Amino acid sequence: MARPDKAAAVAELTEDFRTANATVLTEYRGLTVTAMKQLRRALGADTKYSVVKNTLTKIAAKDAGVDIADDLLVGPSAVAFIKGDPINAAKSLRDFQKENPFLIIKGGIYEGKAVTPAELMELANLESREVLLAKLAGAMKASMAKAAATFDALRAKMESGAPAVSEPSSNNAEAEVPAPAVTEEVVAVTETVQETVTPEVVAEVAAEATDAAETPAE
Repeated sequence: MARPDKAAAVAELTEDFRTANATVLTEYRGLTVTAMKQLRRALGADTKYSVVKNTLTKIAAKDAGVDIADDLLVGPSAVAFIKGDPINAAKSLRDFQKENPFLIIKGGIYEGKAVTPAELMELANLESREVLLAKLAGAMKASMAKAAATFDALRAKMESGAPAVSEPSSNNAEAEVPAPAVTEEVVAVTETVQETVTPEVVAEVAAEATDAAETPAE
C-alpha cells in the first residue's frame, strides 16, 4: 500500500475509533463473502464492520487514544465500530456467532475500557436501551394514572362537601394531602436504566408519561 493510501487508511480508522461508542475486534477467517454481508446486515447501519490491517489498526488506535492489546491484533482481523447501542450490536454478534462459529470475537473496547469476549457476551444478555426506556415509560404512565385517579377522587369529595382527610390531631388548621408516592416499579426500572439512559432521556420520558396521564380518555 502506497504511503498516501496508508495515511488515509490510518486517518479513517482513527476517526472510527474516536466516534465509536464501542469497538469489537474479531477474526473472520473461514467466513464466506456472503456470510460477511449477512453479518454487516445484522449489525445494522449504526455499526461499521471493516476488514483491517493489524499494523495500521494499532497505529490508528494509538492516535485515537485507545489502548489495544497486541494479542487482539493477530491473524486476519475485522473490527466492528459501533456507533449505535452497544447492547444491540453485542446481541447481533452473539447470535451470528451461534450460526457461524468461524467468527471469533477476540475482545473490544467499551466505555473506554478493554473488555473480554466473556464480558461482551454479558453485555449481549442485557436488555437494550429501547426495551429499558419502554419499561420506564410504562411504569411512569401507570404511576401517573394512579396519581390522577387519586386527585380526581379527592376533587369529587371536596365538591360533594365530604371531608377530604381526617381532622388533624395537632393545632394546625389545615391538613396536608400527601403527594402520591412513586411506585416501587418506577423506582426499580429507573435504577436499572440509570447507567444506560441519560438524565435528559429519563426527563423526556417522564414528561411524556405526565402528558399521557393528564390527557382524558375518549
